[in-house]
Amino acid sequence: MAPDTFVVGFDLDMTLIDSRPGIAAVWDAVSARTGVVVDSALAVSRLGPPLEYEAGLWFPPEQVPDVVALYRSLYPETAVGAASLMPGAAEAIAAVRRHGGRVLVVTAKNTDHAKLHVEHFGLEVDEVIGGVWAEQKGEVLREHGAAIYAGDHLGDVRGARTAGALALGVATGPVPAEELRAAGADVVLADLADFPYWLEDHLLEQRLTDLDAQLAGLGSLLVAFSGGADSAFLLAAAVRALGPEKVAAATAVSPSLPDAELDPAREFARSLGVEHHTPHTDEMARDGYRANAGDRCYFCKAELVEVLGPLAERLGLTHIATGTNADDARAGFRPGIRAAAERGAVTPLRDAGFTKEQVREASRRWGLPTWDKPAAACLSSRIAYGLSITPARLARVEQAEVALRAVLTDAGTPFRNLRVRDVGDTARIEVDPDLVDQVAGMEEAVEAVLAAGFDVAEVDPKGFRSGAMNELLPDPARYR
Repeated sequence: MAPDTFVVGFDLDMTLIDSRPGIAAVWDAVSARTGVVVDSALAVSRLGPPLEYEAGLWFPPEQVPDVVALYRSLYPETAVGAASLMPGAAEAIAAVRRHGGRVLVVTAKNTDHAKLHVEHFGLEVDEVIGGVWAEQKGEVLREHGAAIYAGDHLGDVRGARTAGALALGVATGPVPAEELRAAGADVVLADLADFPYWLEDHLLEQRLTDLDAQLAGLGSLLVAFSGGADSAFLLAAAVRALGPEKVAAATAVSPSLPDAELDPAREFARSLGVEHHTPHTDEMARDGYRANAGDRCYFCKAELVEVLGPLAERLGLTHIATGTNADDARAGFRPGIRAAAERGAVTPLRDAGFTKEQVREASRRWGLPTWDKPAAACLSSRIAYGLSITPARLARVEQAEVALRAVLTDAGTPFRNLRVRDVGDTARIEVDPDLVDQVAGMEEAVEAVLAAGFDVAEVDPKGFRSGAMNELLPDPARYR
């Protein structure tokens, strides 16, 4: 289930919102205007079907159109403000968006009134489609490529089944959980409060299945293996799908690779039973890489894939894969992704929709030691754009980081993320945000960084954040 096809639909009444007080008030107003007593409590106990159906239970057929028009004229002022969000509704929508999905509201309520409710609560949805019921909902869901439809009514289950979507019932409306199950709901939740947790697990399982099928279809694979969490998970998944004899790992050796990364990478590959290769890359020979403009990563990745190409051919492996994930692709600043794609590298994690969080969770479930490994970008990412990349600069940054780690370890200061950024003659120290004040007060930490060859060393008050150097680019869009 790739991000561009991941669409979730939600019913509105009694799924996302409790509209009963407002609807009851409207029916009471209709009763007062027409002289026909409508049992509003009974009417709101069976929400789900179209308004025309309910009106037809109280008025003769010839009066239904006028009653519907009256009801709708009273609705905006009477009903919208009286509604409340169902438990977990906003969080459910946020969960879909957090995973890169699109959100539809598909409801029997007319579109204009449905939109008023959505706007009133500030729900971040992509589209609202009203005036459809049961199988009609299925047609709309199929048209929009929805993979999941959540609703509280038997008609919602029928709509999901019509669309070929997963039917997720929530027992917050007039239909009990057992009836939703009996009608064919694939999953039934007590309410939407559990939806984010269910969605996380569902997407992970779906994406694991998709990834396995995708990798099996490649036939054989050389994984560009940096040793980080993403490429380690990809390597393990490839071995599961293809077997170790059809997979190899390649860790490029160059001045931009911290020495400490090589041995763990070699050991990880060995534990999977795959060959581990360490070809040398010479990105420093590329003018664009040394110049260190915003597109530096383009030249680095171009060098990597062009070096791995002949290696893959010699090993008889048909594809080269990188550990690019879906979050990387959405980040909007990844010139390296473009370089790899232009040279034919595949991105199985990205294509299966894996987020960084899902890579770590799947790695944890598989018992991979890299599941919680901190991000470890290449040393060049520490050099401010516009400063030339040189072996001396890279060595200075690596020496500073090694020394700083040693000081914090000796002081018993636990840390997860640490960077020394080269912004000229000044070193900018980044540590976990909760450690900023402590490290800033450690004179020995600053001295360790200065000893690597910097004139000035200062702790960044914002703390560590990935891609911090991108903040200094005046126009990052030109390098996408």
